[in-house]
Amino acid sequence: MTSVDFEPVARTFADFHRRFAPFFGRKEARQHSEQYVRGLLVQHGERRNAENLAEAVDGATPRALQRFLTEAPWSSDAVREELQSYLGERLQAAEGTWVLDDTGFPKQGKRSVGVARQYSGTLGKVGNCQVGVFLAYVSERGHALVDGELYLLREWTDDAARCRAAGVPEEVGYRSKAEIALALLRRAKALGRLTTRWVTADEAYGEVPSFRDALADEDYWYVLEVPCTTSVFRQASATAVPPWRGRGRKPTRPRVVPGATPPQPVRAVAAALVEPWTTIVVAEGAQGPRVHEVTARRVWESREGLPGRECWLVLRRNLDGSELKYYLSNAPADALLATLARIGAWRWSIETEFQMEKAQSGLDEYEVRSWQGWHHHIVLALLAGAFLLTLEQDWGGKAAPDHSTPGRSSAAGVAAPADVDPARPRPVAARYAAPQRAGQTFPCQTSLTHAA
Repeated sequence: MTSVDFEPVARTFADFHRRFAPFFGRKEARQHSEQYVRGLLVQHGERRNAENLAEAVDGATPRALQRFLTEAPWSSDAVREELQSYLGERLQAAEGTWVLDDTGFPKQGKRSVGVARQYSGTLGKVGNCQVGVFLAYVSERGHALVDGELYLLREWTDDAARCRAAGVPEEVGYRSKAEIALALLRRAKALGRLTTRWVTADEAYGEVPSFRDALADEDYWYVLEVPCTTSVFRQASATAVPPWRGRGRKPTRPRVVPGATPPQPVRAVAAALVEPWTTIVVAEGAQGPRVHEVTARRVWESREGLPGRECWLVLRRNLDGSELKYYLSNAPADALLATLARIGAWRWSIETEFQMEKAQSGLDEYEVRSWQGWHHHIVLALLAGAFLLTLEQDWGGKAAPDHSTPGRSSAAGVAAPADVDPARPRPVAARYAAPQRAGQTFPCQTSLTHAA
Protein backbone atom coordinates (compact mmCIF):
# COMPACT_ATOMS: atom_id res chain seq x y z
CA MET A 1 0.00 0.00 0.00
CA THR A 2 1.45 3.39 -1.05
CA SER A 3 1.23 6.65 0.86
CA VAL A 4 -1.56 7.74 -1.48
CA ASP A 5 -3.51 4.55 -0.77
CA PHE A 6 -2.95 5.09 2.94
CA GLU A 7 -4.63 8.48 3.15
CA PRO A 8 -8.22 7.12 3.29
CA VAL A 9 -7.43 5.48 6.66
CA ALA A 10 -6.69 8.88 8.19
CA ARG A 11 -9.84 10.31 6.61
CA THR A 12 -11.90 7.40 7.94
CA PHE A 13 -10.58 8.04 11.46
CA ALA A 14 -11.28 11.76 11.16
CA ASP A 15 -14.87 11.05 10.11
CA PHE A 16 -15.24 8.49 12.90
CA HIS A 17 -13.98 10.83 15.60
CA ARG A 18 -16.03 13.76 14.32
CA ARG A 19 -19.19 11.91 15.28
CA PHE A 20 -18.10 11.58 18.92
CA ALA A 21 -16.19 14.85 19.36
CA PRO A 22 -19.16 16.96 20.58
CA PHE A 23 -19.61 14.69 23.60
CA PHE A 24 -16.21 15.70 25.01
CA GLY A 25 -17.13 19.35 25.41
CA ARG A 26 -14.62 22.13 24.86
CA LYS A 27 -12.31 22.35 21.87
CA GLU A 28 -9.25 21.31 23.90
CA ALA A 29 -11.02 18.23 25.26
CA ARG A 30 -12.14 17.25 21.76
CA GLN A 31 -8.56 17.49 20.56
CA HIS A 32 -7.27 15.43 23.48
CA SER A 33 -9.93 12.76 22.87
CA GLU A 34 -8.76 12.44 19.27
CA GLN A 35 -5.15 12.20 20.39
CA TYR A 36 -5.90 9.65 23.10
CA VAL A 37 -7.92 7.30 20.89
CA ARG A 38 -5.40 7.62 18.06
CA GLY A 39 -2.59 6.88 20.52
CA LEU A 40 -4.35 3.73 21.73
CA LEU A 41 -4.53 2.52 18.16
CA VAL A 42 -0.95 3.16 17.10
CA GLN A 43 1.15 2.72 20.26
CA HIS A 44 1.98 -0.99 20.42
CA GLY A 45 5.67 -1.01 21.30
CA GLU A 46 5.25 0.14 24.91
CA ARG A 47 2.59 0.30 27.59
CA ARG A 48 -0.14 2.70 26.52
CA ASN A 49 0.02 5.16 29.41
CA ALA A 50 -0.29 8.93 28.89
CA GLU A 51 3.46 9.42 28.51
CA ASN A 52 3.86 6.77 25.81
CA LEU A 53 0.70 7.85 24.00
CA ALA A 54 2.03 11.41 23.87
CA GLU A 55 5.28 10.12 22.39
CA ALA A 56 3.31 8.40 19.63
CA VAL A 57 1.07 11.33 18.69
CA ASP A 58 2.33 14.64 17.35
CA GLY A 59 1.20 17.65 19.40
CA ALA A 60 0.14 15.67 22.49
CA THR A 61 1.65 16.08 25.96
CA PRO A 62 1.56 13.54 28.80
CA ARG A 63 0.09 16.00 31.30
CA ALA A 64 -2.71 17.09 28.97
CA LEU A 65 -3.71 13.50 28.17
CA GLN A 66 -3.59 12.46 31.83
CA ARG A 67 -5.73 15.41 32.91
CA PHE A 68 -8.17 14.69 30.09
CA LEU A 69 -8.48 11.13 31.39
CA THR A 70 -8.74 11.79 35.11
CA GLU A 71 -9.99 15.36 35.62
CA ALA A 72 -11.92 16.52 32.53
CA PRO A 73 -15.69 16.65 33.22
CA TRP A 74 -16.91 14.89 30.06
CA SER A 75 -19.48 12.15 30.54
CA SER A 76 -18.48 8.58 29.75
CA ASP A 77 -22.22 7.77 29.80
CA ALA A 78 -22.93 10.17 26.92
CA VAL A 79 -20.02 8.83 24.86
CA ARG A 80 -21.12 5.24 25.52
CA GLU A 81 -24.67 6.03 24.40
CA GLU A 82 -23.42 7.47 21.12
CA LEU A 83 -21.12 4.46 20.74
CA GLN A 84 -24.10 2.12 20.99
CA SER A 85 -25.96 4.20 18.44
CA TYR A 86 -22.99 3.93 16.09
CA LEU A 87 -22.61 0.18 16.62
CA GLY A 88 -26.35 -0.31 16.17
CA GLU A 89 -25.97 0.91 12.59
CA ARG A 90 -23.21 -1.63 11.98
CA LEU A 91 -24.19 -4.70 14.02
CA GLN A 92 -27.96 -4.73 14.57
CA ALA A 93 -29.52 -7.92 13.23
CA ALA A 94 -32.72 -9.87 13.72
CA GLU A 95 -30.99 -12.61 15.71
CA GLY A 96 -28.26 -10.73 17.48
CA THR A 97 -27.15 -11.83 20.94
CA TRP A 98 -26.11 -10.05 24.12
CA VAL A 99 -23.02 -11.60 25.72
CA LEU A 100 -21.95 -10.88 29.30
CA ASP A 101 -18.64 -11.64 30.96
CA ASP A 102 -15.99 -10.13 33.21
CA THR A 103 -12.26 -9.75 32.79
CA GLY A 104 -9.40 -8.89 35.12
CA PHE A 105 -6.82 -6.11 35.01
CA PRO A 106 -3.72 -6.97 37.11
CA LYS A 107 -2.84 -4.05 39.40
CA GLN A 108 -0.55 -3.52 42.36
CA GLY A 109 -1.07 -1.22 45.35
CA LYS A 110 -4.19 -0.47 47.34
CA ARG A 111 -5.22 3.04 46.25
CA SER A 112 -6.38 2.33 42.70
CA VAL A 113 -10.17 2.00 42.67
CA GLY A 114 -11.44 -1.58 43.00
CA VAL A 115 -8.02 -3.19 43.39
CA ALA A 116 -8.17 -6.21 45.68
CA ARG A 117 -7.13 -9.83 45.86
CA GLN A 118 -9.79 -11.61 43.82
CA TYR A 119 -10.09 -14.25 41.16
CA SER A 120 -9.17 -13.14 37.66
CA GLY A 121 -9.60 -15.25 34.55
CA THR A 122 -6.80 -13.18 33.02
CA LEU A 123 -4.43 -14.36 35.74
CA GLY A 124 -6.05 -17.79 36.03
CA LYS A 125 -5.89 -17.49 39.80
CA VAL A 126 -6.54 -15.19 42.74
CA GLY A 127 -4.34 -12.11 42.51
CA ASN A 128 -4.21 -8.36 43.00
CA CYS A 129 -6.37 -6.88 40.26
CA GLN A 130 -9.38 -4.90 39.17
CA VAL A 131 -12.33 -6.68 37.55
CA GLY A 132 -14.71 -5.17 35.03
CA VAL A 133 -18.05 -6.58 33.89
CA PHE A 134 -18.69 -6.09 30.17
CA LEU A 135 -21.52 -6.32 27.67
CA ALA A 136 -20.95 -7.31 24.04
CA TYR A 137 -23.30 -7.48 21.09
CA VAL A 138 -22.89 -10.29 18.54
CA SER A 139 -24.59 -10.89 15.21
CA GLU A 140 -23.74 -12.32 11.81
CA ARG A 141 -22.45 -8.82 11.00
CA GLY A 142 -19.75 -8.88 13.68
CA HIS A 143 -19.22 -8.32 17.39
CA ALA A 144 -18.07 -5.53 19.72
CA LEU A 145 -17.87 -4.56 23.37
CA VAL A 146 -20.55 -1.94 23.99
CA ASP A 147 -20.40 -1.22 27.75
CA GLY A 148 -18.45 -2.01 30.88
CA GLU A 149 -18.44 -1.20 34.58
CA LEU A 150 -15.98 -1.72 37.42
CA TYR A 151 -16.80 -4.36 40.04
CA LEU A 152 -16.20 -3.39 43.66
CA LEU A 153 -15.80 -6.00 46.39
CA ARG A 154 -17.44 -5.39 49.77
CA GLU A 155 -14.06 -4.46 51.24
CA TRP A 156 -14.34 -1.39 49.04
CA THR A 157 -18.03 -0.55 49.33
CA ASP A 158 -17.90 -1.01 53.13
CA ASP A 159 -15.07 1.54 53.38
CA ALA A 160 -16.65 4.94 52.70
CA ALA A 161 -13.42 6.87 53.17
CA ARG A 162 -11.54 4.67 50.72
CA CYS A 163 -14.31 5.01 48.13
CA ARG A 164 -14.44 8.76 48.61
CA ALA A 165 -10.69 9.05 48.07
CA ALA A 166 -11.02 7.09 44.80
CA GLY A 167 -13.94 9.22 43.59
CA VAL A 168 -16.55 6.47 43.77
CA PRO A 169 -20.01 8.12 43.60
CA GLU A 170 -21.92 7.95 46.87
CA GLU A 171 -24.82 6.09 45.26
CA VAL A 172 -22.57 3.22 44.18
CA GLY A 173 -22.93 0.40 46.68
CA TYR A 174 -22.06 -3.26 46.53
CA ARG A 175 -23.46 -5.12 43.54
CA SER A 176 -22.62 -8.64 42.48
CA LYS A 177 -21.25 -9.22 39.00
CA ALA A 178 -24.64 -10.62 37.98
CA GLU A 179 -26.35 -7.45 39.25
CA ILE A 180 -23.91 -5.28 37.29
CA ALA A 181 -24.55 -7.44 34.21
CA LEU A 182 -28.30 -6.82 34.54
CA ALA A 183 -27.67 -3.09 34.91
CA LEU A 184 -25.66 -3.06 31.67
CA LEU A 185 -28.46 -4.89 29.86
CA ARG A 186 -31.08 -2.51 31.21
CA ARG A 187 -29.01 0.50 30.19
CA ALA A 188 -28.68 -0.82 26.65
CA LYS A 189 -32.37 -1.74 26.47
CA ALA A 190 -33.40 1.74 27.63
CA LEU A 191 -31.27 3.29 24.89
CA GLY A 192 -32.65 0.90 22.28
CA ARG A 193 -29.93 1.29 19.65
CA LEU A 194 -29.01 -2.40 19.79
CA THR A 195 -31.83 -4.84 20.39
CA THR A 196 -32.27 -8.59 20.77
CA ARG A 197 -34.08 -11.04 23.03
CA TRP A 198 -31.14 -13.45 23.26
CA VAL A 199 -28.59 -13.46 26.11
CA THR A 200 -25.70 -15.79 26.83
CA ALA A 201 -23.03 -15.93 29.52
CA ASP A 202 -20.73 -18.41 31.23
CA GLU A 203 -21.50 -20.49 34.31
CA ALA A 204 -20.50 -17.76 36.77
CA TYR A 205 -23.69 -15.97 35.67
CA GLY A 206 -25.78 -18.96 34.64
CA GLU A 207 -25.53 -20.57 38.07
CA VAL A 208 -27.29 -17.58 39.73
CA PRO A 209 -31.04 -18.34 39.88
CA SER A 210 -32.00 -14.70 40.49
CA PHE A 211 -30.10 -13.71 37.33
CA ARG A 212 -32.00 -16.27 35.25
CA ASP A 213 -35.28 -15.12 36.82
CA ALA A 214 -34.58 -11.46 36.08
CA LEU A 215 -33.82 -12.23 32.44
CA ALA A 216 -37.02 -14.23 32.09
CA ASP A 217 -39.08 -11.54 33.84
CA GLU A 218 -37.67 -8.91 31.47
CA ASP A 219 -38.64 -10.96 28.40
CA TYR A 220 -35.18 -12.21 27.40
CA TRP A 221 -34.46 -15.67 26.07
CA TYR A 222 -31.23 -16.94 27.58
CA VAL A 223 -28.83 -19.78 26.86
CA LEU A 224 -26.62 -19.77 29.94
CA GLU A 225 -23.85 -22.18 30.79
CA VAL A 226 -24.24 -23.83 34.20
CA PRO A 227 -22.00 -26.02 36.38
CA CYS A 228 -22.33 -29.79 36.07
CA THR A 229 -23.65 -29.89 39.65
CA THR A 230 -26.75 -27.80 38.85
CA SER A 231 -29.85 -29.75 39.86
CA VAL A 232 -32.91 -30.17 37.66
CA PHE A 233 -36.04 -32.33 37.61
CA ARG A 234 -36.42 -34.68 34.67
CA GLN A 235 -40.20 -34.67 35.19
CA ALA A 236 -42.75 -32.20 36.53
CA SER A 237 -42.88 -33.83 39.94
CA ALA A 238 -46.00 -33.20 42.01
CA THR A 239 -45.72 -31.22 45.24
CA ALA A 240 -47.95 -30.87 48.27
CA VAL A 241 -47.92 -29.46 51.78
CA PRO A 242 -47.36 -32.42 54.13
CA PRO A 243 -50.37 -33.19 56.39
CA TRP A 244 -50.18 -31.95 59.96
CA ARG A 245 -49.79 -34.81 62.38
CA GLY A 246 -51.20 -32.97 65.37
CA ARG A 247 -47.89 -32.04 66.97
CA GLY A 248 -45.42 -29.26 66.36
CA ARG A 249 -45.76 -26.40 63.94
CA LYS A 250 -48.25 -26.85 61.12
CA PRO A 251 -46.43 -27.43 57.75
CA THR A 252 -46.84 -24.61 55.23
CA ARG A 253 -44.09 -25.24 52.70
CA PRO A 254 -44.81 -27.65 49.82
CA ARG A 255 -42.56 -30.65 49.31
CA VAL A 256 -42.16 -33.20 46.53
CA VAL A 257 -44.71 -35.93 47.12
CA PRO A 258 -43.37 -39.34 48.17
CA GLY A 259 -42.41 -41.55 45.26
CA ALA A 260 -41.79 -38.66 42.86
CA THR A 261 -38.46 -38.48 41.02
CA PRO A 262 -36.07 -36.25 42.99
CA PRO A 263 -33.88 -33.59 41.33
CA GLN A 264 -30.59 -34.71 39.80
CA PRO A 265 -27.37 -32.93 38.80
CA VAL A 266 -27.30 -32.14 35.08
CA ARG A 267 -24.28 -34.42 34.68
CA ALA A 268 -26.43 -37.34 35.84
CA VAL A 269 -29.19 -36.35 33.44
CA ALA A 270 -26.62 -36.20 30.64
CA ALA A 271 -25.29 -39.65 31.52
CA ALA A 272 -28.78 -41.15 31.25
CA LEU A 273 -29.81 -39.35 28.05
CA VAL A 274 -31.50 -41.30 25.30
CA GLU A 275 -31.99 -38.28 23.01
CA PRO A 276 -29.81 -38.42 19.87
CA TRP A 277 -26.81 -36.15 19.42
CA THR A 278 -26.83 -33.91 16.34
CA THR A 279 -23.74 -32.58 14.58
CA ILE A 280 -24.04 -28.82 14.12
CA VAL A 281 -21.78 -26.13 12.68
CA VAL A 282 -22.11 -23.47 15.38
CA ALA A 283 -19.80 -20.90 13.74
CA GLU A 284 -17.12 -20.40 11.12
CA GLY A 285 -13.68 -19.90 12.66
CA ALA A 286 -10.25 -18.94 11.38
CA GLN A 287 -9.32 -22.62 11.27
CA GLY A 288 -12.55 -23.65 9.57
CA PRO A 289 -16.06 -24.54 10.78
CA ARG A 290 -16.57 -24.97 14.53
CA VAL A 291 -18.49 -28.22 14.75
CA HIS A 292 -19.98 -29.77 17.88
CA GLU A 293 -22.39 -32.49 18.85
CA VAL A 294 -25.45 -31.03 20.53
CA THR A 295 -28.61 -32.39 22.11
CA ALA A 296 -31.35 -31.02 24.36
CA ARG A 297 -34.29 -32.10 26.46
CA ARG A 298 -36.98 -30.40 28.50
CA VAL A 299 -36.38 -30.29 32.25
CA TRP A 300 -37.56 -28.29 35.27
CA GLU A 301 -35.25 -26.16 37.37
CA SER A 302 -34.79 -27.17 40.98
CA ARG A 303 -35.44 -24.38 43.48
CA GLU A 304 -34.74 -25.39 47.05
CA GLY A 305 -35.62 -28.96 46.14
CA LEU A 306 -38.90 -28.05 44.40
CA PRO A 307 -39.68 -28.01 40.67
CA GLY A 308 -39.29 -24.55 39.16
CA ARG A 309 -39.53 -23.17 35.64
CA GLU A 310 -39.69 -25.60 32.73
CA CYS A 311 -36.72 -25.03 30.46
CA TRP A 312 -34.27 -26.59 28.02
CA LEU A 313 -31.19 -28.45 29.17
CA VAL A 314 -28.79 -28.09 26.27
CA LEU A 315 -25.69 -30.27 26.09
CA ARG A 316 -22.71 -29.63 23.83
CA ARG A 317 -19.53 -31.64 23.35
CA ASN A 318 -16.67 -32.05 20.92
CA LEU A 319 -16.98 -34.63 18.17
CA ASP A 320 -14.79 -37.01 20.18
CA GLY A 321 -17.12 -36.70 23.18
CA SER A 322 -14.83 -34.49 25.25
CA GLU A 323 -15.47 -31.14 26.98
CA LEU A 324 -19.13 -31.57 27.73
CA LYS A 325 -20.86 -28.23 28.40
CA TYR A 326 -24.22 -27.73 30.09
CA TYR A 327 -26.68 -24.90 29.41
CA LEU A 328 -30.11 -23.94 30.69
CA SER A 329 -32.42 -22.01 28.39
CA ASN A 330 -35.87 -20.51 28.80
CA ALA A 331 -36.35 -20.39 25.01
CA PRO A 332 -39.76 -21.50 23.71
CA ALA A 333 -40.54 -25.20 23.53
CA ASP A 334 -40.44 -25.08 19.73
CA ALA A 335 -36.97 -23.51 19.57
CA LEU A 336 -34.61 -25.10 17.06
CA LEU A 337 -31.68 -27.02 18.46
CA ALA A 338 -29.43 -25.24 15.93
CA THR A 339 -30.47 -21.86 17.33
CA LEU A 340 -29.81 -22.87 20.93
CA ALA A 341 -26.40 -24.26 19.95
CA ARG A 342 -25.44 -21.13 18.05
CA ILE A 343 -26.49 -18.73 20.82
CA GLY A 344 -24.54 -20.68 23.43
CA ALA A 345 -21.48 -20.90 21.20
CA TRP A 346 -21.46 -17.16 20.55
CA ARG A 347 -20.20 -16.60 24.09
CA TRP A 348 -16.68 -17.10 22.70
CA SER A 349 -16.96 -13.76 20.89
CA ILE A 350 -16.59 -11.72 24.07
CA GLU A 351 -13.38 -13.60 24.87
CA THR A 352 -12.18 -12.70 21.38
CA GLU A 353 -13.05 -9.06 22.05
CA PHE A 354 -11.17 -9.04 25.37
CA GLN A 355 -8.08 -10.46 23.71
CA MET A 356 -8.28 -8.16 20.72
CA GLU A 357 -9.01 -4.95 22.62
CA LYS A 358 -6.31 -5.62 25.19
CA ALA A 359 -3.80 -6.28 22.42
CA GLN A 360 -4.93 -3.72 19.84
CA SER A 361 -6.68 -0.87 21.64
CA GLY A 362 -5.14 -0.87 25.12
CA LEU A 363 -8.21 -1.93 27.10
CA ASP A 364 -6.00 -3.04 30.00
CA GLU A 365 -3.25 -0.44 29.67
CA TYR A 366 -3.85 2.61 31.82
CA GLU A 367 -2.47 4.39 34.85
CA VAL A 368 -5.44 5.80 36.74
CA ARG A 369 -6.61 5.48 40.33
CA SER A 370 -10.06 7.04 40.27
CA TRP A 371 -13.51 5.75 39.38
CA GLN A 372 -13.89 8.42 36.70
CA GLY A 373 -10.44 7.77 35.26
CA TRP A 374 -11.11 4.04 34.92
CA HIS A 375 -14.45 4.51 33.18
CA HIS A 376 -13.05 7.27 30.97
CA HIS A 377 -10.27 5.01 29.77
CA ILE A 378 -12.58 2.05 29.21
CA VAL A 379 -15.04 3.96 27.01
CA LEU A 380 -12.14 5.42 24.98
CA ALA A 381 -10.73 1.92 24.48
CA LEU A 382 -14.19 0.77 23.34
CA LEU A 383 -14.20 3.65 20.85
CA ALA A 384 -10.85 2.46 19.53
CA GLY A 385 -12.27 -1.04 19.20
CA ALA A 386 -15.28 0.32 17.33
CA PHE A 387 -12.96 2.07 14.86
CA LEU A 388 -11.17 -1.19 14.17
CA LEU A 389 -14.56 -2.75 13.47
CA THR A 390 -15.22 0.13 11.09
CA LEU A 391 -12.06 -0.61 9.13
CA GLU A 392 -12.85 -4.32 9.11
CA GLN A 393 -16.30 -3.76 7.67
CA ASP A 394 -15.57 -0.84 5.32
CA TRP A 395 -12.17 -1.92 4.04
CA GLY A 396 -13.02 -5.57 3.95
CA GLY A 397 -14.97 -5.16 0.75
CA LYS A 398 -12.56 -2.61 -0.71
CA ALA A 399 -8.84 -2.46 -0.13
CA ALA A 400 -7.95 -4.42 2.98
CA PRO A 401 -5.55 -7.24 2.07
CA ASP A 402 -6.36 -10.82 2.94
CA HIS A 403 -9.79 -9.91 4.24
CA SER A 404 -12.12 -12.77 4.94
CA THR A 405 -15.38 -13.07 3.10
CA PRO A 406 -18.56 -12.81 5.17
CA GLY A 407 -18.94 -15.93 7.22
CA ARG A 408 -15.25 -16.56 7.69
CA SER A 409 -13.15 -15.28 10.58
CA SER A 410 -9.54 -14.43 9.85
CA ALA A 411 -6.93 -11.78 10.50
CA ALA A 412 -7.68 -8.81 8.34
CA GLY A 413 -5.58 -5.70 8.49
CA VAL A 414 -4.29 -2.62 6.75
CA ALA A 415 -0.62 -2.38 5.96
CA ALA A 416 1.46 0.73 6.61
CA PRO A 417 2.90 2.54 3.61
CA ALA A 418 6.41 1.59 2.53
CA ASP A 419 7.95 4.87 3.63
CA VAL A 420 6.90 4.45 7.27
CA ASP A 421 9.41 2.95 9.68
CA PRO A 422 7.46 0.34 11.71
CA ALA A 423 9.88 0.74 14.61
CA ARG A 424 8.96 4.41 15.01
CA PRO A 425 5.26 4.91 15.80
CA ARG A 426 5.39 8.71 15.96
CA PRO A 427 5.28 9.35 12.17
CA VAL A 428 2.51 6.78 11.83
CA ALA A 429 0.35 8.46 14.44
CA ALA A 430 -0.11 11.58 12.39
CA ARG A 431 -1.85 9.69 9.63
CA TYR A 432 -2.64 6.09 10.56
CA ALA A 433 -5.02 4.90 13.23
CA ALA A 434 -5.69 1.26 12.44
CA PRO A 435 -3.67 -1.79 13.47
CA GLN A 436 -4.84 -5.24 12.52
CA ARG A 437 -8.13 -6.56 13.80
CA ALA A 438 -9.39 -10.11 13.78
CA GLY A 439 -12.15 -10.81 11.26
CA GLN A 440 -15.59 -9.83 12.42
CA THR A 441 -18.20 -11.67 10.44
CA PHE A 442 -19.50 -15.18 10.77
CA PRO A 443 -22.81 -16.73 9.73
CA CYS A 444 -25.79 -18.24 11.46
CA GLN A 445 -25.13 -21.37 9.43
CA THR A 446 -26.12 -24.69 10.93
CA SER A 447 -26.40 -28.16 9.53
CA LEU A 448 -28.32 -31.29 10.41
CA THR A 449 -30.68 -29.25 12.59
CA HIS A 450 -33.79 -30.63 14.17
CA ALA A 451 -36.61 -29.11 16.13
CA ALA A 452 -35.58 -29.53 19.73
